[in-house]
Amino acid sequence: MKQDASRNAAYTVDCEDYVHVVEFNPFETGDSGNLIAYGGNNYVVIGTCTFQEEEADVEGIQYKTLRTFHHGVRVDGIAWSPETRLDSLPPIIKFCTSAADLKIRLFTSDLQDKNEYKVLEGHSDFINGLVFDPKGGQGIASVSDDHTCRIWTLEGVQTSHFVLHSPGMSVCWHPEETYKLMVAEKNGTIRFYDLMVQQAILSLESEQVPLMSAHWCLKNTFKVGAVAGNDWLIWDITRSRWSTISENLFATTGYPGKMASQFQIHHLGHPQPILVGSVPVGSGLSWHRTLPLCVIGGDHKLLFWVTEV
Repeated sequence: MKQDASRNAAYTVDCEDYVHVVEFNPFETGDSGNLIAYGGNNYVVIGTCTFQEEEADVEGIQYKTLRTFHHGVRVDGIAWSPETRLDSLPPIIKFCTSAADLKIRLFTSDLQDKNEYKVLEGHSDFINGLVFDPKGGQGIASVSDDHTCRIWTLEGVQTSHFVLHSPGMSVCWHPEETYKLMVAEKNGTIRFYDLMVQQAILSLESEQVPLMSAHWCLKNTFKVGAVAGNDWLIWDITRSRWSTISENLFATTGYPGKMASQFQIHHLGHPQPILVGSVPVGSGLSWHRTLPLCVIGGDHKLLFWVTEV
């Protein structure tokens, strides 16, 4: 674990295999360490990392692996449950994954003897996004190339099924009003659904296509950002990934799988990116819960960037 200026990353962590997806836990866990999960070809690793920006006695980054879960198939997506707690006895680790076999797996562990997973089946094509209900963690939403958005219970029962007009690329749950869901489609349409009445209540349209991802700004849910074509688009509903600590910070990457991918951090107050990095075969992008710091997965590495708010 070291600083790696040659790649513009502030810190790196070496991994056993190529990292397809990486996610900071966005929820408070009752512990000072930051939970992080990353997935490879047939495993998921859960670890903690602490940075010198938050702990004076840490030099650079302090990383520790808590548990490696055998997955059996390539991991395409990871979502954390708000039920995850490190200060409970025993601790609770709960997350779900999407995989190349078109299935969702729900993992539950106490980091000791209990290591269980449940399979949720129903999608007929690749799953592009999944997320937990951020309040109680009792529901999971997913979107897929099969032109559907589905809501699941933790037992695997589908409670809602929305037919889309094109592949679903991203899904976000409103952080406070958990009956509201945002779904972004590849054809450039972003719809907001009311789960109580089971229908769309608002839509946004992008003239640029294909739309590859979209994200709700959780610090200001009147703002929505999306990557479509070669552009980053921003809507202000009153008139991507957003940083979890600032409504003005967001980060973008180029397409994964190429030999080099450009990584940029933007601030709405500046016309040009405030940080530009080169990411060898980068994939996955996740913001730290409380710091202006984000992580990308790569070839046998996690790469961390730090910027100013």
